[in-house]
Amino acid sequence: MKRITFLICVLFLNLTNVNAQGAIYFPPLAGDSWETISLSELGWCEDEIPPLYEYLDDQNTKAFLVLKDGKIVLEKYFDTFTKDSLWYWASAGKGLTAFLTGIAQQEALLSITDTTSTYLGEGWTSCTPEQEEKITILNQITMTTGLDEEFEAYCTDPECLIFKADVNERWAYHNSPYTLMDEVISSATGLSMNLYLNSRVKSRTGMDGVYVPVDDNNVFFSTPRSMARFGLLMLNRGQWDLTDVLTDEVYFDAMVSTSQSLNEAYGYLWWLNGKESYMLPQTEMVFDGPLIEAAPDDMFAAIGKNGQYLNVVPSENLI
Repeated sequence: MKRITFLICVLFLNLTNVNAQGAIYFPPLAGDSWETISLSELGWCEDEIPPLYEYLDDQNTKAFLVLKDGKIVLEKYFDTFTKDSLWYWASAGKGLTAFLTGIAQQEALLSITDTTSTYLGEGWTSCTPEQEEKITILNQITMTTGLDEEFEAYCTDPECLIFKADVNERWAYHNSPYTLMDEVISSATGLSMNLYLNSRVKSRTGMDGVYVPVDDNNVFFSTPRSMARFGLLMLNRGQWDLTDVLTDEVYFDAMVSTSQSLNEAYGYLWWLNGKESYMLPQTEMVFDGPLIEAAPDDMFAAIGKNGQYLNVVPSENLI
């Protein structure tokens, strides 16, 4: 299978003037209008763009966008893909789930310290009742449930969710407990993920997109600009222009900060740069240094398979 990349990424092109930040621009909720800013205005290296696009094309990229202060600097689509084409976020959608979890807590519909059984009922795993009762929403969104990620990693049936370690004892990238966050949020809110997203986020930001069942997962699909809108919402700490979306600053800060002592580069389903060490999916090894050495330390990212990236750099107002 070809490696397909749907990439919204920070771009470092000898950014000598990039530190000069302006007020953040927000595009209208409806229509295609979106202000742009030129490379020459920013003092960025225009000569580097053709080889960049050639590289992206070689990597089977679908879409590539760069925003500075909310304005579009680069927007490039490849082959038959357009700004109106839908594409899957894969695990980059985890960042959206973390955001919705924060809204549900903000509305007092759940608390991340609640046991998962409160929303999924007893027996949602194959653990003993004592083991299962220790698993909380916080464990689900920090990858610390202790469930065995090597046994049917995508299956959410109880027989697939087996005990491997006590909660908080190991960090392991495990999709099944994350996928079950959809049911937790739906149980807590009384709405499907699509309805909750529509009413709390999409209607306030102009995002498009929909959750679609794919095998054992619930995968979010949208246009590239919709992912850019979510990045802009994250850059502005949960506020869209003058509209409040996620107002819980304590939760937001925790979401994009180290969430446990095992993997410094992981928040609440968001990847974090600039830490002294990091862990990766499918390994228990701890690697020294930052997650992405060439990127600013304060960058946080939603990352999915096959090159789905949403990188946000608050210090540079870059998406």
